[in-house]
Amino acid sequence: MATELVSTVLQVLAQTLQIYSLVLIVRVLLSWFPNLDWANPVLSTVSSITDPYLNAFRGLIPPLGGLDLSAILAFIALSLMQQLLMSASFAFAGGFGMYG
Repeated sequence: MATELVSTVLQVLAQTLQIYSLVLIVRVLLSWFPNLDWANPVLSTVSSITDPYLNAFRGLIPPLGGLDLSAILAFIALSLMQQLLMSASFAFAGGFGMYG
């Protein structure tokens, strides 16, 4: 029972990261349009949700010819976190057959 709960929580977290990935994709695509009004409530919300995460990687990889490559590293890290959560969820659900 408890392992099913943990497995479900891990799956929900992985799905939340999937949704966050989509918001991050939107943010990266919007960054290609320099004349957008970032004071717009929708754009401001997308920016405020994604910029703290992206800023963590901006210090690691400097822009190359005006291209912000830190987003690539951010997507890789997010994908790895999703994979880890799904693998752990699978393990808790007894997918490896070791504990159940």
